Amino acid sequence: MVHVYNCHPFSSQQIVQVEQEPGLVCCGGGALFVVATGGCKVDAYNLEQENCPLICRFATMGTVKSIRYSSTGDYLVTIEEKNSATYLRAYTNWRYQAEEKARVGVRLLGHLLRGASQRGGVQMEIIEIPMSERPVAVACCLVTGDLLVACENTLVLFNLKRQNQQSQQNVALCAGYIALQSELEVLVLKLEASNEPTPSEETPDQVKYDDPEEQTDFFVLPRHQELLGDRAQNCEIPVTVERTGLEDRGQYTVSYVLFRRFTPEFFQGCNVEETQIHSLQLHPLFISEFSALSAEEPACVFCFFSLPNAGYMYSLKGGVELLSAYQYPEKVLEAVLTDHLLHVVTRSALQCFTVRCAALAARVEDPYIDTTMKACPPCGLEVCALRMQSFIGLRSVCVYGGHVVLFSRVDPETQEEPERTPQRRGL
Repeated sequence: MVHVYNCHPFSSQQIVQVEQEPGLVCCGGGALFVVATGGCKVDAYNLEQENCPLICRFATMGTVKSIRYSSTGDYLVTIEEKNSATYLRAYTNWRYQAEEKARVGVRLLGHLLRGASQRGGVQMEIIEIPMSERPVAVACCLVTGDLLVACENTLVLFNLKRQNQQSQQNVALCAGYIALQSELEVLVLKLEASNEPTPSEETPDQVKYDDPEEQTDFFVLPRHQELLGDRAQNCEIPVTVERTGLEDRGQYTVSYVLFRRFTPEFFQGCNVEETQIHSLQLHPLFISEFSALSAEEPACVFCFFSLPNAGYMYSLKGGVELLSAYQYPEKVLEAVLTDHLLHVVTRSALQCFTVRCAALAARVEDPYIDTTMKACPPCGLEVCALRMQSFIGLRSVCVYGGHVVLFSRVDPETQEEPERTPQRRGL
């Protein structure tokens, strides 16, 4: 038995200097994207160089309420508000702003610009994505670069289309799997396309789910439920595939993969709104770097989601099973899963947990890996926590490669309030 004590995986810490108070952050493609509080500008910083220098700065068309990055396709997608209206926009070729090329093209989804944008993409483009309902969350597929948009009762899937011209924690999307969450429920679906042509009246491009009937007069606490594989279709959440007229591929079929419902657990220091599922994530794992670069099918796909006091990770490919369960020592605000570690943040600390993704992938590649010459830890081996690192005013966390980006924000007038009046916040 080997014991490791006082272990911490980070070799250094860098503080990114920003001009205005940050409100939103995300990272990917070697860059850290920062949106100022209530602002309409995005600052991109280089994570792969020392001191994280500024790459570029560009303006958005509205106040950014949510921002995501897709490594496949190298694009940003935002939910913005302007004049009491909500918009969904994608920003492509944003790196050209670093070369001080001020030309920016604005177009509607499905309508290509003539001229410069078709000659090798020499300008940044802002793509307006019209929606029939108000978008509330977005997710980008790590494998294909497809875009999933969640509205109140509808999921809309957009395909990242590659063209060779002379001159891409509420929803998650990965390798055909779609995951969505409500306050206390998680549903995972598998969307597959067949080669058979679809009649025009049945051609699908949207996945629509209907909420169960609302209870009136009484508030009924849902019972805890876990349904795996084919049993997940008994969750009583109907899902239908609808046509939009914009699709150009064959027929889609939707199958249920996982459903998990929790009963609210009220504990000291939490209110009703804080006992909800967060940090929903679909994470692919490739056996080799070549597979990841060539957009091949990942060896494993994992679904992770978290409650304030516990986290759950499921393996989806080759049979659905609960791989690991995490018990947190204190209330967790956000968590992010990587190939080798689970990073969670509380209001005052960053903590890392081990994960068993690599062990499962190794057994997928070689089911008989345990021999006298080599061995692999069991996939169901109990997880353990690494050293906790203290910070002040943590709000969120995101990961790119070997970089863990923390967003902290402290209000001097209220930072000690939870310690002074815990009895007023309890239930």
